[in-house]
Amino acid sequence: QVQLVESGGGLVQPGGTLRLSCAASGITFRLSAMGWYRQAPGQQREKVATITTTGRTDTAESVKGRFTIARDNAKSTVYLQMNSLKPEDTAVYYCNAQPVYHVKSYWGQGTQVTVSS
Repeated sequence: QVQLVESGGGLVQPGGTLRLSCAASGITFRLSAMGWYRQAPGQQREKVATITTTGRTDTAESVKGRFTIARDNAKSTVYLQMNSLKPEDTAVYYCNAQPVYHVKSYWGQGTQVTVSS
């Protein structure tokens, strides 16, 4: 059974920082591309950042220079470091896993990030 468990969300003031974590189980983590996506109310889910099995990253223009994705294969965990947060970053953030050996993609349950003064 595949599980992706996100943590680290919460309420933060503009300009603040948060670090999201996603702990994976039930997949071969080192053989899985990982990603963070977000969905704001009334909007479609959008990609925030992805990281391949070899560590290559891709970050959305809207968060480039502020957000950083990283992975720890020993802990089967992917992180999203979020700095200089803005109110428009408010959304539910979802972790995604795409094993290279499987066509199926997996999602976590999401964690709420709210940026407000």
